[in-house]
Amino acid sequence: MAGGVSRRGLGGLYGRRTECGALERVVAGVRGGRGQVLVLRGEPGVGKSALLEHLAGGASGCRVLRVVGVECEMELAFAGLHQLCLPLMGNLGLVPGPQREALSVAFGLSAGIAPDRFLVGLAVLGLLAGAAQEQPLVCVVDDAQWLDRVSAQMLAFVARRLLAEPVALVFAVRDAEPAAGGSPFRGLPETAVRGLCDEDARALLESVVPGRLDERVRDRIVAETRGNPLALLELTGGLSAAELAGGFGSPDVRPLAGRIEQTYLRRIGSLPAAAQRLLLAAAAEPVGDVPLLRRVAERLGIDADATGAVEAAGLVDFGTGVRFRHPLVRSAVYRAADPAVRRDVHRALAEATDPEADSDRRAWHRAHAALGPDEALAGELERSAVRARARGGIAAAAAFLGRATELTPDPVRRGARAEAAAQAAFDAGSPDAALELLATARLSSPDEARRARLARLRARLVLSRRRGGEALPLLLDAAGRLARVGDADARETYLDAFGSAVYAGRLGERVGVREVAEAARTAPPGACPARPTDLLLDALVAWFAEGCAVGGPALRSALEAFRRAAEREGGDAMRWLWLTWLVAGELWDEETWHRLTERAVGSARESGALTFLPLALGYRAVLAVHTGDFELAAALVEEADTLAEATGHSPVGYPALLLAAWRGEGEHVAQAVRRGAEEATSWGEGRAIGGEHYLLAVLYNGLARYRDARYQAERAVEFDDLAIVGFALAELVEAAVRSGAPEAAAVPLRRLAERAEAGGTDWALGVLARSRALVSEGPAAERLYREAVERLGRSRIAVHLARAHLVYGEWLRRENRRLEAREQLRTAHGMLRSFGAKAFAERAGRELLATGGTVRARQVDPGRPREALTAQEGQIARLAADGLTNSEIGAELFISPRTVEWHLGKVFSKLDVTSRNRLRSALAGT
Repeated sequence: MAGGVSRRGLGGLYGRRTECGALERVVAGVRGGRGQVLVLRGEPGVGKSALLEHLAGGASGCRVLRVVGVECEMELAFAGLHQLCLPLMGNLGLVPGPQREALSVAFGLSAGIAPDRFLVGLAVLGLLAGAAQEQPLVCVVDDAQWLDRVSAQMLAFVARRLLAEPVALVFAVRDAEPAAGGSPFRGLPETAVRGLCDEDARALLESVVPGRLDERVRDRIVAETRGNPLALLELTGGLSAAELAGGFGSPDVRPLAGRIEQTYLRRIGSLPAAAQRLLLAAAAEPVGDVPLLRRVAERLGIDADATGAVEAAGLVDFGTGVRFRHPLVRSAVYRAADPAVRRDVHRALAEATDPEADSDRRAWHRAHAALGPDEALAGELERSAVRARARGGIAAAAAFLGRATELTPDPVRRGARAEAAAQAAFDAGSPDAALELLATARLSSPDEARRARLARLRARLVLSRRRGGEALPLLLDAAGRLARVGDADARETYLDAFGSAVYAGRLGERVGVREVAEAARTAPPGACPARPTDLLLDALVAWFAEGCAVGGPALRSALEAFRRAAEREGGDAMRWLWLTWLVAGELWDEETWHRLTERAVGSARESGALTFLPLALGYRAVLAVHTGDFELAAALVEEADTLAEATGHSPVGYPALLLAAWRGEGEHVAQAVRRGAEEATSWGEGRAIGGEHYLLAVLYNGLARYRDARYQAERAVEFDDLAIVGFALAELVEAAVRSGAPEAAAVPLRRLAERAEAGGTDWALGVLARSRALVSEGPAAERLYREAVERLGRSRIAVHLARAHLVYGEWLRRENRRLEAREQLRTAHGMLRSFGAKAFAERAGRELLATGGTVRARQVDPGRPREALTAQEGQIARLAADGLTNSEIGAELFISPRTVEWHLGKVFSKLDVTSRNRLRSALAGT
């Protein structure tokens, strides 16, 4: 047993009481019907594998599934998931249709469109949850750091979605995990596995060393190995009796893992040549397919005695599958092998692999057997890349294309394959690999058109790392090159440049949106009929180069085209949502916000596009804030953050900060807003500075701290940030008037009028009327207040309607029209309080009291005060009240039906109801 040894007669492990206790709690939890997750993290040889064996041995009454990560299989997409799911595939029919189809395509069982990898993760969750209905399930994943990237991401995703399913996932991971892309297991519950304490290490050492052991030698070995069990066991095996008795030997100063590998290499080197070749074949064949190894042995002329010699050396077991004593044995065998022998072994593996059933692994072995360039083999790898991409294995496609590039003799074709490999690596989220492949592509003397495409890809790589202005010069250069060769991609590249300039904001140096607009005039003509992206590019050029009056109608037409496209198929509309969302905000166009986000969320849920869904949910949450549904906004933010964490992405920060500002709960909100802006600006998003000042202006206007609001709003409008400056101008007008400086509102009001009239919506013109009323007097003011209420009442934007009632009521009170003021203020107070806009509601309440009116307190049942629902519980309760089944709710929220049932149990208890029929009325009363 690698990394640990049983106590004689006790069946336990030396010095592992804490770790075994954690594992026993995992088993107890899963037997109790709750999902369990644990990561065992430690250096090689410290005993993680032994602890997994202890877990498997103690999981009586549970079904145990095993997965082992293999370093040389890291490039083969879904290999780890396939290991885990293979015993469960008989239950695939129980998984919902879209998920079942995604998993079938990913595993190559059926043809279809490449699935979103997180939809595959949901299928795995469904498969595990279904199997666990029969018997609790314990899944142990050893050497998880060597899983292929997609499998690691998916298993970490599943781990974060386990709750009410009797499924346990336990991972063993090395301390030093591969850095590329970060570790998907970070943030999961974990237990550090350290070296044994001196007492346990001495006991372990004495239990395996025959004869006399000098105390000073023993203490030196314990100190040098730092209690690493595998090192204690393996290193002492290489010392003579004299060295153990008296310590007469040279101290070994190599790193621990290297020293352990050396002990294995000495043992491997003592084996016959045939046995060494058999070990190498087992190390190069990651699946552990014993019949395949027998066929390889025949081709290599290895007789049956080699198997016995290898097993007798204690390095590997050949049972139903191949199992190495420790992963370091596999790596030591493979890395130390002579390159020529390694190629021979890969060639034999390729010849023994079924070309129909496993053509891609066969091609991979052939590639490792190749001596030099081979166009036929490069073409085969290219076809494997196509199949891998069709299954959703983009990282595998990048690996196949990368190796195909190395094997391509023709320079031009090598450049084309390097370009394709770079694009695949970029799509797979491996920017460093993509940059290396781009360098190869540039060395292959591509023509001007290809150089332009490579420049675009490099610019997009930079943009993906820092969304601010660092990529802007590169994007403009690439767009210009594409324009000169007449490539239609120039237009989309200019759109990317607009986005880069918008997000760079005031942190941009000498190039901004106006410079992009001037450069984009040189773009090739758009398609005929014009695509939505063509209309958007031309409209942005007009808006930034010629002003709001000229650009407004063009932008409105572009947004209408995107709305129609979203309803038809969604492709481009979703690809450019991040930019059309901002444009719609600039035009105060809540209809576009509503229709695009409704389509985006629905499409992402239907397709399982969990990378895109958090962004779509965040946009939907912003709309919910403006419509006054703060509870829905909070639920959407929570779901977006949960999914972002589960998929390894950063939380979508702005919607949560916007909600906090409108709730107006005090100075801690201001601190959160400032921290969010600092984080965003750290990666180049200067637009976040304008967003910070706008949000603080909203907060302080609610708190009636008008001087502070005016200061923040003035900072917000210093730079023309898209979809920020217009909103901030409205806050500035109100803050200036309320702080006793109406003259400071004149210029902002003119700027606001330009934007609002360009938008032309009831939201825009209603806010404009409210702002004009604030600086007006007498009948003109009243006419404008009434216009504001009327226009905003026709829109979805309830928060601004409530504020229109508020400022109208404040004006009526100052006009000494108390009865009319009470009516407006009572309406404002009721709306704002029902939203949860605490500060604005309190402002309305103070004004209402000043008119002689009363502020009604919320009615609370003193007999049984209700416990508040969490955001997710509220969302599940609303869906259940709408008549959705547990399975439908689970599909909507990417959780299992059993987890839905568990949440609903808590909802029923908190709301004091016993059936779904009572949910709607109970929710209305909360």
